[in-house]
Amino acid sequence: MTGFIPAAALSHHDFPRSIASVALMSQFARDHGRTLEQTLDGSGLTAAHLADPHAHVSAAQELTVATNLATALTEENHPGLDLGRRYRTTTFGIFGFACLASPTLGDALSFFLRYFDLTFAFCVPRVEVSETEVVVRLDDSALAAPARQFLLERDAAAILTVSEDLFPGQFSPTRVEIRRPQPSSPAPFEEVFHRVPIFDQPENIVAFDPHLLAQPLPRADPRTLAQCEEQCRQLVTARRHRHGIAAQVRDLLTHVDLDTAGPDEVARALHISTRTMRRRLGEAGTSYQILRDEVRETLAEQMLSTGALSVHDVAIRLGYAESASFIHAFKRWKGLTPKQFQIASNTPSAPPQ
Repeated sequence: MTGFIPAAALSHHDFPRSIASVALMSQFARDHGRTLEQTLDGSGLTAAHLADPHAHVSAAQELTVATNLATALTEENHPGLDLGRRYRTTTFGIFGFACLASPTLGDALSFFLRYFDLTFAFCVPRVEVSETEVVVRLDDSALAAPARQFLLERDAAAILTVSEDLFPGQFSPTRVEIRRPQPSSPAPFEEVFHRVPIFDQPENIVAFDPHLLAQPLPRADPRTLAQCEEQCRQLVTARRHRHGIAAQVRDLLTHVDLDTAGPDEVARALHISTRTMRRRLGEAGTSYQILRDEVRETLAEQMLSTGALSVHDVAIRLGYAESASFIHAFKRWKGLTPKQFQIASNTPSAPPQ
């Protein structure tokens, strides 16, 4: 079994995405008799955006498209499952190729979580590994109807489909639990998950045998993985590069007390309403919470690297009510605890030979 499985890099779905997912959903809608105008209605996107492979969209824009689909296809038999089966490893571009080139399924899962903001997911994953099973919890609580059920089905089916791409013929869940009520026919779910889920549960869970984590992937290639991961790093850096309203908000957040200042105070400093600020940040493919987390991450690194402050002191200065919340957030950002990062930052490098 592989080692440490990190938390997802982000604890929310509000991150910018490539146009690929909206393009795939638009084709799916056309196959179900919907026009492009109907599918993109209210999203601010056009055919020109879909034709640009380098275009990016905000989470709000993709969510609008998904909501349009969910509303239009209510008579279909679980369209989210059908849509999710169309998301193959190659749909995710260089990120997907990195997963394919990973040494083991556990390594691919870790990569998926570290670069979660290169996916199209709306259900945020949390992974727990024990001696008996690996449990992937899909949190859809931030989504509203009618998109919630549609996107849960899409995201879950996409995860299973990509897992089968990585590990052909050998990946099958041992347990599937879903929050939604029991459908009239569970057959579509059984086809996707290779078993009938347990419905009406408090959480959405896909569990599988932990021994699968250590199984080598058939397309593993260290050189390809290294090249793909470098490109993924560059993509994440580029997407997080801030300018315009996002840069202004981020700059303000570095100069305020993160414990007391909120979006209302930042909006007032910019001489705009909170609603306008949120709308403009959404148009820029980001949000107040994303920028606040970015600032917290940067400041945490700086303060821990000095070695002058304890983990508790850093947590308080960053506005966390307790150290445990800060430690959890830092592990999500860096894959290390604050203490481990602090020790690594203050360990002298070996002199050159």
